[in-house]
Amino acid sequence: MATVAPAVPSRNHDTAPEATTIGKYLIDRLHALGVAHIFGIPGDYVLGLYKMLEASPIELIGMTREDSAGFAADAYARVHGLGCVCVTYCVGGLSTCNSVAGAYAEKSPVVVLTGSPGMSERDHNPLLHHKVRDFSTQFEVFEKITVASAVLDDPLTAFKEIDRVLEAAMRYKRPVYLEVPRDMVLAQQVHPHRPPAGLPPSDPDALRESIEEASHLLRSAKRPMILADVEVHRFGLQDDLLHLAESAGLPIATTILGKSVIPENHPLFVGIYEGAMGRDEVTQYVEESDCLLMAGCFLTDINLGIFTAKLDPSKCIDATSEDLRIRHHHYRNVRLDDFLRGLAAKGIKVNPPPIPKRPDSQFAAWVAVPDAPMTSARLFARLNKLLDQSMTVIADIGDSLFGSVDLNMSRRTEFISPAYYTSMGFAVPAAVGAGVANRESRMLVIVGDGAFQMTGMELSTIARQKLNPIVIVMNNHGYTTERFLLEGSFNDIHEWQFHKIPEVLGDGKGWEVRTEGELDAALNEAIANTASFSLLNVHLDKMDRSPALERLANRLSKII
Repeated sequence: MATVAPAVPSRNHDTAPEATTIGKYLIDRLHALGVAHIFGIPGDYVLGLYKMLEASPIELIGMTREDSAGFAADAYARVHGLGCVCVTYCVGGLSTCNSVAGAYAEKSPVVVLTGSPGMSERDHNPLLHHKVRDFSTQFEVFEKITVASAVLDDPLTAFKEIDRVLEAAMRYKRPVYLEVPRDMVLAQQVHPHRPPAGLPPSDPDALRESIEEASHLLRSAKRPMILADVEVHRFGLQDDLLHLAESAGLPIATTILGKSVIPENHPLFVGIYEGAMGRDEVTQYVEESDCLLMAGCFLTDINLGIFTAKLDPSKCIDATSEDLRIRHHHYRNVRLDDFLRGLAAKGIKVNPPPIPKRPDSQFAAWVAVPDAPMTSARLFARLNKLLDQSMTVIADIGDSLFGSVDLNMSRRTEFISPAYYTSMGFAVPAAVGAGVANRESRMLVIVGDGAFQMTGMELSTIARQKLNPIVIVMNNHGYTTERFLLEGSFNDIHEWQFHKIPEVLGDGKGWEVRTEGELDAALNEAIANTASFSLLNVHLDKMDRSPALERLANRLSKII
C-alpha cells in the first residue's frame, strides 16, 4: 500500500470534517449527483471499489459484456441525467471504448470508473496481467473519447480531481474517465475538502447581448420557429423549451436525435426534420424559416438526411452548450439553459404561418390481414397503434431507427436511439439502463437481427433485473440497410431462432411472426405479459424497407 500522510488539523481549531477515503468520496459524489445504479463487470483491479459500492446506497448491475455495460450506462444517463460504468483495467476498460465513444458523440454523460494496478506494484515496470504497453495506455486512450479524465494516484490531488472531472460531465454532458489504482481506494484525504457549490454561471454581458440580438431577430421575422435537438434532452430543458414556444407562439420541429423532446401531439409540433427522409411539408416549412432558433442541435449526416437538408446559417440562431452563434456572431460562456429562459422572459410574440397538418394516412387504422406476409411498413403501423403513455421506444440502428422515426410519441423523452454514432447492438443493453432508470415505463425495443446477434443475450440481465420489455427483432436475414448501399454475401448472417431464446434463459416468452395475423396475436399476448420480457421474431423480406428509408432512397435517386 502507498504511504499516506496524516490529515492536517484545522488551523482555527474548529472541528475538522471527518477524514474520508478516495473511494468513499468518489461514491458519495456520484450518489449526490443522482447516480443510483452502476453497470459493469468486476475484475481483480477494481474489486476493492466494488466491495465499497456494494456497501453503498448505489446498486451494482452486473452485465454480461463490458460494451453492453457502457450502452446501459449511456441509456441510463439519457433517462436519469448521469450514468456510470465500472470495470477492471484494460480488458474491461478498453472493451467499453465503443460504447463510451458513442456516448461522447451523442453527448451522453457517462462516468467511466476503472481500477488499475496499485502504485506500489509498478516499481521496475513489471509485466502485470491486463497491461498494454505502458501503465498509462488505457488513460491515454480514454483521453480521446472523454471530455475530462484523471488517474487518482495522489491523495493530495484526488478529491479536487474527482470534482473537476464530474463537473465536466455535468457541464458538457459528455463521458468522463476516473481511474483508481487499487491501493488508492482506501487512501485518506490529506487536507479537509468540500464539494463545489455548482456549475459556473453564464457571462452576464454575453448573455444579455445574445438575448437582445436573438429576441430582435425573432420579433422581426415572418417565419420564425424552433428546431430542437439532443441537448434539450440531455440538459433536461424540455419544460423551458416548451414555455418559450408556448409563450411566444413559436412552432417546433425536432431532429431524429431530438425526437420526443416535446409530445408530438402538441399543437405547435411541426414534425421531424430529417432532410430527404422527412415529409416534404416539414422539410419545406423548416427550410423556409427566416429565423430558425436551433436549440441544442447536432448537424450530423443522419440528422440532416445524409446532408440533404438545406439550412442557411445567416438565418439561424444556433445555441448549444458549447457555443452560441447568432448569424455570424459568436457569444462565449453562455449556458443553454440561461439563454432559453432569458428569451422566454423577454415576452416575445410571433405570428408564423400555419403549421402543416400531420397526415392521418401516415399510419391508417390498422386491421390485420391475417395471412398477409409481414412488411416493415405494416410492422411500424402496428407498433404505432401499440404505443401509449406508459412506453419508451428504444431503436437500434438501420431500418429499426428509420422506421421508428415515423412513430407518434405522445410523451416527451420517450424515444432513445444512437441516431448519430449509429453503433449496432445498442438497443437491448440500453433497455437495461433505461429500464432500471425508470421502472414505471415499459420499453419497446426495436432491433435488427444483425444487431441482436451482437448484444441481444443481454436479455439475461433483463431477466435477472425482472424487467419486462417487448423486444421486436426485425429478422430480414442480414444487414439490409447495407444491401441498399452495396449488395454482397458479406451482408448475410447465420439464421437464429430468436423466439426460442427464452428457453435458453429460462425466462421470458417468445413468438415467431411471419404474417400480420401472427403479429397481432403475438403483440396482444406480449402486452399482457408483464412478468417478464417478450421476444418477437418478425420475419421480413431481405430487401424490404421502411417508408422513411424509401423516402430517402427516392430522394437520393433524383440527386445522384
